[in-house]
Amino acid sequence: MREKIFEAKDVVIKFNLRGKTLTAIRGASIDLYQGETLAIVGESGSGKSVFTKSFIGMLDKNGWVESGSMVMDGVDFSQYSTEKEWLQVRGKKIAMVFQDPMTSLNPVKTVGEQIREVITWHFGTDKEKAKQEAIELLRQVGIPDPELRYKQYPHQFSGGMRQRVVIATAIACRPRILICDEPTTALDVTVQAQILALIKRLQKELDMSVIYITHDLGVVANVADRVAVMYAGQIVEHGLANEIFKDARHPYTKALLQSLPQLGVRGHDLRSIKGSPPNLYKEIVGDAFAPRNPDAMKIDYLYEPPFFKVTDTHYAKTWLLCDKAAEYNRELELKNAVRSKEQPAPPIDFSNAEKLVQVKDLTVKFKLGRGEFKAVKNVTFDIHRGETLSLVGESGSGKTTIGKAILKICHSSGGEILYKGKPITGKLSNHEMTAFRKSAQMIFQDPMASLNERAKVEYIISEGLYNFHLFKHDSERKNKVAEAMRSVGLLPEYVTRFPHEFSGGQRQRIGIARALVVEPEFIVADEPISALDVSIRAQVINLLNQLKREKGFTYLFIAHDLSVVRFISDRIAVMYKGQMVELAESEELFAHPLHPYTNALLQAAPQPDPDVERDKQVVVYDPSIHDYSTDQPFWAEVLPGHFIWANNAELERYREQIQ
Repeated sequence: MREKIFEAKDVVIKFNLRGKTLTAIRGASIDLYQGETLAIVGESGSGKSVFTKSFIGMLDKNGWVESGSMVMDGVDFSQYSTEKEWLQVRGKKIAMVFQDPMTSLNPVKTVGEQIREVITWHFGTDKEKAKQEAIELLRQVGIPDPELRYKQYPHQFSGGMRQRVVIATAIACRPRILICDEPTTALDVTVQAQILALIKRLQKELDMSVIYITHDLGVVANVADRVAVMYAGQIVEHGLANEIFKDARHPYTKALLQSLPQLGVRGHDLRSIKGSPPNLYKEIVGDAFAPRNPDAMKIDYLYEPPFFKVTDTHYAKTWLLCDKAAEYNRELELKNAVRSKEQPAPPIDFSNAEKLVQVKDLTVKFKLGRGEFKAVKNVTFDIHRGETLSLVGESGSGKTTIGKAILKICHSSGGEILYKGKPITGKLSNHEMTAFRKSAQMIFQDPMASLNERAKVEYIISEGLYNFHLFKHDSERKNKVAEAMRSVGLLPEYVTRFPHEFSGGQRQRIGIARALVVEPEFIVADEPISALDVSIRAQVINLLNQLKREKGFTYLFIAHDLSVVRFISDRIAVMYKGQMVELAESEELFAHPLHPYTNALLQAAPQPDPDVERDKQVVVYDPSIHDYSTDQPFWAEVLPGHFIWANNAELERYREQIQ
C-alpha cells in the first residue's frame, strides 16, 4: 500500500463577487498517495483549478477557504493566512504548471534567469552554480542546446518549448507534488504526447506525485492511476482509471465519456450534456447534476446523494447505486442499447458542388530580419459549398496562415485565391470588402486575445450586427444575441459580464457566438474547440454540423485534435512546415494514411482507453527518411481524391501499400 502524502477533506471555498457570495467548492475531498498520478476532470467552472490552487495558497484575494482541511506532513495548510507561511509550501512541497506558459513566464527576462532565480530563492545557491543547475534542468526537460537557450527570451520559444521551460521551473525545487493545470491544452498532438512522456519520466526520476487537471479524457487515459470527477464544486465519482473509463457509475461521468467524438457515429449528433452548470451563488438542493440529466429520478431533485461504494477503490455520489434503483437501472440499459445500433452515414460526394473557395499555388512569406520566412509553400486545394475541409498539423505548419490569407487578414505572396469564382487576392473596393467580410467569418484560437476585455459580452457579440446593419430594432438585436449565446451553451443573462469573468472555455464560446450571429456562408474555424471541455465540445460540434445542414455553411476547420477532425470533416488535409503533404476524404485518410507524417499524427492522438494509452510509444516524424536528392517530390493523386506530396519512388511504394 502506497503512503498517503496529502489529504484534502470537506473543503469549502467561497468568493465575494459584486457583493454576492459564490460557493465555488462545496465540500470536496481527495487523497493523494506517494508516486501516483491523480487526474481531476470536469467541465470549465466545475472548480478543478480553484480546488488545487487552494493547496498552494493561490486563491484570488476575494476568495477564502471557509472550512475543511488540507493536510501534508501533519500540517493543515487551510489554517495558513500569510504569504510567508505559503512560501514554505510552494516550490519545495507543491509546485504548479499552469495552462498558458506565456502568462507564466516573464517576457523581459531570459528563461535561464527565471529558472536560476527559483533555485537561488529557495536554496540560497550562488549565481554560477544555480546557472549550471538551470542549464541541466533545461537539458532534463528535453530542450536542445540548453546553454544557448538559457540566454533566450520566452517569445523565442515555440508553445511546446515554453511549456517545457515552465515544467523545468516547477521541478527546480524537487517538489513532492506537481500540479499540472491543463498542461497540454494548447499543444498539438505530437508535442502533447512528448510533454506527457516528459512528465511521466520526470515523475519517475524525482519520485513525485502528480495531480493533472484536464478536460481531455485521452490525456487522462494516458497518465492517470486514479481519476476524480468534479461537478459544481464537488467530487462526484472517484476510482482507478480503468474503473472510471470502463465502469463509470455517475450520470455525469457517463455523459462526459459519451460526449467523446471517438464514440460518435458519423452523420448523427454526438451525445452532449444539455443546459449549463448550476448557479453557485444559490444553494443547491438535491443532486446538482439533476437538471441536466434527462434520466434523473424524483429523489435527485430533493436530496443530495451520499457516496456509494462500487469497489474498495471506486465510489460514486449518485442515487442510481441505491438498492431501490435496480429496476430503473435495467430500463436505462435497454434504452442505451438502441443508441449503439446507429449506422454511420455514407460520405457525401461534393465533386459536382460549386467550388466556394479555390486556392491555387498559395505562397505566404514573412520578413524575418534581413531574410524571409516562407510560412506556406505552393498550396493548392478547393472547398466546395456545404463542405467541411479540415487542416491538421503541428504548430507552425501554416494552417492558421492559410485561413488568414483566405480571409485577407494577412497578405499572400504568390498564387491565387478565388471566392465564389472571383479573385480576392488583389485589392477590393470598400463595397466588395464589406460583402466579403459579412460572408466570411473567423473563429479565433485564443479567445482572450480576440475579445475586447473592456466591452461587455452583449456588445462583443453584437459587433457584427452593428457593422453590417443586420437588425431593425434593438429588441431584435437582443434576441439574436440571446439565441447565439444559447446555441453555444451560455446563459443569456451573462450578457452584462466582461470576458475576464468567464473561464477559458466560456470565453471560446463567446468567440464562436460572435462569428455565428451574422450567419456567414463561409467560416474559418481556427482551433475553435481546443479550449473547450468534452461536453461543450460535443455541443459546439453538433451546432456546427446543424448549421451546415440547415443553412449550408461551409467550413475550413483548423485543428490538432484528430478525433474531432474525423467526426466533423468531409475531407482532411495534412500540413507539415508550410507544405500540404496529404489530402483525402476523412474515412479514407484514417483507413489508409500514407505519408509518414500523417501516420505519426494519428499514432500520437490520445485515445480514451487506459489499456491502449499506457503501452503507446511516442513516434516522432523524421523528414530525413525521404531521399529527394535525385527525385524531386510533387503533388500527385495516388487514388481518386487521395493526394500526396511524394516523388516517383515513394508513389510507387504507396500504391503497392494500398493494394
